[in-house]
Amino acid sequence: MDCLFCSIVRGEIPSYGIYEDEYLFVMLDKFPKCLGHVLILPKIHSADIFDLGEEESKRLFPMAQRIAKAMTQIMDFDGINVIQNNGPVAGQTVNHFHLHLVPRFKDDNMNITYTQQNPEADEFDNIKHKFIRVLKD
Repeated sequence: MDCLFCSIVRGEIPSYGIYEDEYLFVMLDKFPKCLGHVLILPKIHSADIFDLGEEESKRLFPMAQRIAKAMTQIMDFDGINVIQNNGPVAGQTVNHFHLHLVPRFKDDNMNITYTQQNPEADEFDNIKHKFIRVLKD
């Protein structure tokens, strides 16, 4: 397997690592949206959220919160985006699960946009009942 992030985790490619433990590796994004953009990676290769291990899943958001709180002590920012993409159509560019923490600044010209849809009530009911049925199992 030739995975960029696995090579970084193994130390084969230099990175700006800021933290690691048994399950996660945290680094500054080498191509940031702005300085301070952080990536949280599971050490075990997982292509996306569908492939992510249970132990890694349990640790991701506590780590994201820890990093975000550290950011507040280091940087003077106005907000933060927590972003996780799955699949090329969703913007995933490296086939290894990773969570972005992007500090945001007033007038930073970074936009995350989408066109809001306006589904009918019966469409909401239909999808709602499908979720309920699947989640019962």
